Amino acid sequence: MELNGPPSKGNKFSASSPKERNTGSKTKTVHSKNQTESKCLICSRGISCQTVRSRTTEMRTLVRHKRSHEAQTLYKALIQEGHVPSLVTYTTLLTVLTEQRKFGLIPQLLYEIQETGAKPDAIFFNAIINAFCEAGKINEAMTVFWKMKLSGCKPITSTFNILIKGFGLAGKTNEAQKVFEMMSAEAEGGVKAGDQTYNTLIKAWCDGKNLDEAWKIVEKMRSNGLAPDIVTYNTIIGGYARTGETSKAEALLLEMQRRYKPNERTWAILISGYCKEGNMRDAFRCVHEMKNAGIFPSIIIFNTLIKGFIDARDVVGVGEVLKLMRKIGVDRDVVTYSHQINAWSEMGHVTKCMEVFDKMLQDGIKPDYQIYTILAKAYVRARKPKKAESVLQEMKRNKMQPTVVTYTTVISGYCTAGNMKDAIRVYMNMIEEGVSPNIKTFHTLIWGYGEAKLPSKGEEVLQIMRESRVAPTEETFDLVADAWRAVGLPDEASRILGSSNGKGNIKEKIGVEMEEESMEGLNGRGPNSPNSNMFRVKSAISVSRRNPVLGIKSSVFCAKRCDFQIRFYGRATANSCKLVFIH
Repeated sequence: MELNGPPSKGNKFSASSPKERNTGSKTKTVHSKNQTESKCLICSRGISCQTVRSRTTEMRTLVRHKRSHEAQTLYKALIQEGHVPSLVTYTTLLTVLTEQRKFGLIPQLLYEIQETGAKPDAIFFNAIINAFCEAGKINEAMTVFWKMKLSGCKPITSTFNILIKGFGLAGKTNEAQKVFEMMSAEAEGGVKAGDQTYNTLIKAWCDGKNLDEAWKIVEKMRSNGLAPDIVTYNTIIGGYARTGETSKAEALLLEMQRRYKPNERTWAILISGYCKEGNMRDAFRCVHEMKNAGIFPSIIIFNTLIKGFIDARDVVGVGEVLKLMRKIGVDRDVVTYSHQINAWSEMGHVTKCMEVFDKMLQDGIKPDYQIYTILAKAYVRARKPKKAESVLQEMKRNKMQPTVVTYTTVISGYCTAGNMKDAIRVYMNMIEEGVSPNIKTFHTLIWGYGEAKLPSKGEEVLQIMRESRVAPTEETFDLVADAWRAVGLPDEASRILGSSNGKGNIKEKIGVEMEEESMEGLNGRGPNSPNSNMFRVKSAISVSRRNPVLGIKSSVFCAKRCDFQIRFYGRATANSCKLVFIH
């Protein structure tokens, strides 16, 4: 981490071109260069026209109202109409991309801004630094900070606040402290720490569970003439609750009440803290005290309380919370029901799960993905994998695409039952639906083959992972090795783990193969090239597409489906490759 100075000299903010960064592969761009050629006479003179200014204002309004996708659509329309965005427009778009967590598009945007010749200001640099901080790329954020200074643009108070927050999010509280000290050294330049600066640093120390250092910042705050505000108190209270000292947090609330009235956030922190400690008596007491203080408990607080009682296996307590909710007129939401269904699921009471589910439907609340996944898990726990699979069909009937988590839950049900044929069938259905497997999916399959005493099939999953671009972890290899040990073949387990027993290192082999494929783009074989391994993988897992002329589903995945089934079953099924006619 470069905290002591810039990594290199220079006075320009630079970004490499898409060609320099993506040789041999396609790049998704924010907009192409020919789109930036202005058709607007005013924009072509380097002046922002009224349309650009008004659209930018609309974009900023949409961002404030958490409607970032609409803001991006407005930006695209601006480009298509032949206007040149202003620096403020670009800054707003950076905020949009950050909110959508589309961090991969930011380097391309920076390159395009550089092409316009615009000179970034402090607000623009702040937007970039914040984007990198939100992406967890704190080193890149610091690089931008130094380039900001080298360009002659002076950092402002909010610049330092963003960096302190970024280091806090990264768990690097000492570096956050150094940024604060760096900020203090630049006080003569008009940069001065305010309430937000101190509170951000205090939060970093509290998140790092170092309350002593947090209190030192509070004292420093006071010595500089700033009094702790309600945000400060809530942050410290949250710090105590996080370290399992909620009673100390409540004692601090008494001090806080001398200056500020605790808000809903304050009570929510205390209630959540007591729930995590399993102290449901004090958690419920705080809800009553909150209500008596004139603060109406929200459904979020009640859901926290219900979850606490469920974790404590206190069904009576859950009933008391629901009774209080009815008394003060707070309706249950989908989260409330999901907690209840999950509780009955963990106890193995599938019938109770369905009773709560039916009550939810009667109350007019639509189930979400989590509810369906919990139901599938309940059936799996009850050793009813076919019932679990029926949840997938129910989701599709309600026009909801099952997620990889739901599919993996169903697959685990069949694995537990020793029915690997149906486990693979559900896996293939998931692929055909366009849902990509994750590492948990593959671990479940490997474990299933281990339980079925078929370690060689479990090992073959490693190859499927490579083709699916999912990198095996230490746990992956341990699962395969355990499968070999379970059938009394420790030498095979050692081969998997890479022991020097003359049988080779499968870890290294898998790693080299994946590295070779990652280099295909640099060797002139992009991911869409027919000669590319990646292209072959895509053929294996592509979602079936309709032929626009014949109305027939394309069999793009058929050959690979046959290969997959031969690999796992030793033969191709009669109907594994067929055309499906759409009526």
